[in-house]
Amino acid sequence: MAFVLVKDNESLENALRRFKRKVQREAIMKDYKKSSVYLKPGDKKRMKEHRARKRIRRYLRRKQERDIW
Repeated sequence: MAFVLVKDNESLENALRRFKRKVQREAIMKDYKKSSVYLKPGDKKRMKEHRARKRIRRYLRRKQERDIW
């Protein structure tokens, strides 16, 4: 669980900003969103393959852009 101690003479906004950064770094919201929706095993596999294809397309596009220069 993420928590932040408010320092002396620190504004609440700064403490909240540090808290949000810590939550993001620990990937708490990502895990929450991932576990809040049930995906069937077949759907998980399709999503994984889709992300892999997208990652490969992005890699090839960037490689092609570098080759042009």
